[in-house]
Amino acid sequence: MSLHAVHRLLRPLLVWRARHISERMYMLILSVLVGLGAGLAAVLLKTAIRAQQNLLQGAISEPQRVFALSLYPIIGITLTVLVTKYLLGGQLGRGIGPIIYSTARENSVVPRSKLYSQMITAFLTVSFGGSAGTEAPISVTGAALGSNIGRVLHVDRRRRRLLTGCGAGAGVAAIFNSPIAGVLFAVETILLELPAQYFIPLLISSATATVVSKFLYEGQPFVLITTSWPVDAVPFYILLGFFTAFFSVYMIRTYHWFERFFNRWPGLDWRKVLLGGAALGGLIFFFPTLYGEGYNTVEQLLRGQADRLTDGSIFSVYQDNNPWLLLVLVLFSLLLKVVATSITVGAGGNGGMFGSSLFAGALAGFFFARLLNLSGVVHIPEVHFVVLGMAGTLAGVIHAPLTAIFLIAEITGGYALFVPLMLVSSSSYLITKYFEPYSVYTRKLTARGVDVYANRDRGLLAQLDPRKLLETDFIAVRPNTTLGELVDIFRHTSRNLFPVVTAGGRLLGIVSLDSVRDALFDDAHYTTTQVRELMQSARAVVGPNDDLQHTLALLDRHDAWALPVCEEDGRYLGFILKSAILARYRRQLILESEA
Repeated sequence: MSLHAVHRLLRPLLVWRARHISERMYMLILSVLVGLGAGLAAVLLKTAIRAQQNLLQGAISEPQRVFALSLYPIIGITLTVLVTKYLLGGQLGRGIGPIIYSTARENSVVPRSKLYSQMITAFLTVSFGGSAGTEAPISVTGAALGSNIGRVLHVDRRRRRLLTGCGAGAGVAAIFNSPIAGVLFAVETILLELPAQYFIPLLISSATATVVSKFLYEGQPFVLITTSWPVDAVPFYILLGFFTAFFSVYMIRTYHWFERFFNRWPGLDWRKVLLGGAALGGLIFFFPTLYGEGYNTVEQLLRGQADRLTDGSIFSVYQDNNPWLLLVLVLFSLLLKVVATSITVGAGGNGGMFGSSLFAGALAGFFFARLLNLSGVVHIPEVHFVVLGMAGTLAGVIHAPLTAIFLIAEITGGYALFVPLMLVSSSSYLITKYFEPYSVYTRKLTARGVDVYANRDRGLLAQLDPRKLLETDFIAVRPNTTLGELVDIFRHTSRNLFPVVTAGGRLLGIVSLDSVRDALFDDAHYTTTQVRELMQSARAVVGPNDDLQHTLALLDRHDAWALPVCEEDGRYLGFILKSAILARYRRQLILESEA
């Protein structure tokens, strides 16, 4: 159904809204709709994945299960690639990064295909054991829902941005039944800055999604019952913050290394599928905890059943003979989780680092606590450190400490650990940000020259399209044009700059009225003097896609009011004027303030 058809169906709502309700109430109603949609999407995806995994694992007897779990992921990745190639036209856009980009640079216009593409591909990937989380696909689905409701109902850009954030936050809230964490995730990761009054729609959207999820889907992801925390463990909380920070840096850098590795095969290349599927299957064969999201492993750690982590592993027969074996397996599992997730996504599957960060963080916290306990130096509560490791790693990997604190407190019921959560999450975030200024979501955008954390001036300039500011009515002349011909051209134009180009259109130089004013009155040389003798080299040249902040800096540096714009091969396209940039910037500023 087209947007026009949907708009006709919703026209009565628009008319009723204009006559009966205020703008603020209207936005609250839309936030409820977005929350309902995101909540239903989360329930559908969680239910479908659980049913599929039960079906696949129930169909295989216990002795053969370790082999089956190694083969299922390649089936899921293959199906995801087929759907992406033949049903989605090869365009999927994995992760939160594209949503952050569309919110910061494309007026929160999210393609309609993301309403269903993320759900389908995440189901195929994760239900067959792909080692990734479903949080990012659900968050993207919710963001697409909010964006497209805003487009259909013709809300302005700022409110469409708010609805996009409502959808993204509601998706996270519904996955974990954690409304506050959903709001904070939207603010810290998607919206970045927001007027205080817009928190209400975010809260309502996340709360609505949580209610829908709790009503339709049984079970809380994790449960922790605790009443206090030992004060003498504070130094170890801080040490855990350092440990999870460096582990977060490792995860971010490993993820992007594998992304570059798989990018050597552009598009949907079957070599990636075969190589990635085989590698992922091998990892799962030796470390079954890497299968799927891995939340069952986290639940075992929270229940104090760490010894069961070797169940189904080929190393389980050695567990009783070596008490350090479990610790070694945990170490390899936490280090290889990001590798498994990177392979899953790089080979063509769909999923995110959000859930993988929680899984790896839980193992990191357990490893840290168990290592100290085995050393005999001190005894600390391992379950507490499992929770704190999740928060510290999530805060570092996605650069969202408030989201990490409230998410872990909400999903584990560990509000008694609030102070330790604050210590670990804040220290992990600050240290990680020192070594990795950008999160796992925004590092790729930054590599493309998109800084979503730039100040407002740069943000507004980034929304302007340099090609639309291009002035093309400057008359180009050839180097062999005579002075007399140039004078005749002067008489018929209002411009006082003339680009000098070759027959192929390549820029050679510029002739300005000010620089040849004296020669214009020397009519004795009208036929003997040529433009090549009068032209000057351009002070600077910019490209059609150059950042306008850079262009303004060049204009100021050279005290120029216009600069030529050329393609990489030197072909002249036109001029870009400082006055045009500033006028369009002022117009954009007015639109933003009125939105």
